[in-house]
Amino acid sequence: MKFHQIFKAAIYEPKKLAAFRLLKIGKVFRYVFLFVTLFTAISFIRYVTGDAVLFEASPELLEHAKLVGWLIYPIAFILQLVISTTYIFLRISIFGYVGVLLLRLTKRRGEYRFMWNTAAIAVTVPILVTIILDFFPATSNYSMFVTSLIHVGYIAAAAKYYPKLVK
Repeated sequence: MKFHQIFKAAIYEPKKLAAFRLLKIGKVFRYVFLFVTLFTAISFIRYVTGDAVLFEASPELLEHAKLVGWLIYPIAFILQLVISTTYIFLRISIFGYVGVLLLRLTKRRGEYRFMWNTAAIAVTVPILVTIILDFFPATSNYSMFVTSLIHVGYIAAAAKYYPKLVK
């Protein structure tokens, strides 16, 4: 399956979202890393253009930045890439466990590894919403709550299509 097909299905088709649990882990990782790269690139561009201030700078830090010069940009990009990767994969792992709990509550059959794949593909819309809400500073207080609800909603919709437990 091509990435644009996965992307469209992740947004509109919960049945296919549940079927993505059978994708090879390499395909899922590549799909997630597309979003990590997008997330990092947007964040880095905002940092370079001065649109987003990452932290308050003390006079000593500003002086050190002048000494380092252009090296600050590759360091900032790598740091943002590591942080974005950690954030997204940690989020997927946590919501994978939430998905397993939903499977147990709805008496569906599934393992963590399958739900992790579903949670990884289901992160599509929450990441896009996070990127959009990042441009509106007034929404930063509750954006994580909103995107978490969206993520759980997509996982719950997909969990309905997991096989039922046989008694």
